[in-house]
Order: sequence, then C-alpha cells, then structure tokens
Amino acid sequence: MAAYYITRSHDGLQTFAGRIGTVLANVYTSVVDWNDARVTRNALSALTDRELEDIGLVRGDIDQVAQSHRLF
Repeated sequence: MAAYYITRSHDGLQTFAGRIGTVLANVYTSVVDWNDARVTRNALSALTDRELEDIGLVRGDIDQVAQSHRLF
C-alpha cells in the first residue's frame, strides 16, 4: 500500500503577501542606503581639504567613500 501526502507550506495569498513584503523591504533598504550615502557625502563635502587630508582622503574620493560606506 502506498501513501501519498501533499503538504503545502504556503497558500497563494500568503505567498503573494510574502512577495509584497519582500519588495517593500528591498525598497526600504534601498532608500535607507541612499540616504546614508547622501548624509556621508554631505558630511565629507563640508570638510576642508586639510581635514580631508588628515583622514587620508582627497575631495575626489568622497563619492567612492559615500557609495562604499555600507561595506564596512
């Protein structure tokens, strides 16, 4: 005698809601990352060339640092 069981971990509505939640979480994360980069860029841009040199940067490094800050 063979037994055949079908289990469903999610129905269609839960899967759809989960996908919407994932999309919203990704959008939120993107906005937070963009804002962090903007704040970092503005803070570094407000420093003088001497202050930037003290921390080992030049003005041309600001965009790269602002975009890669989340890697640290």
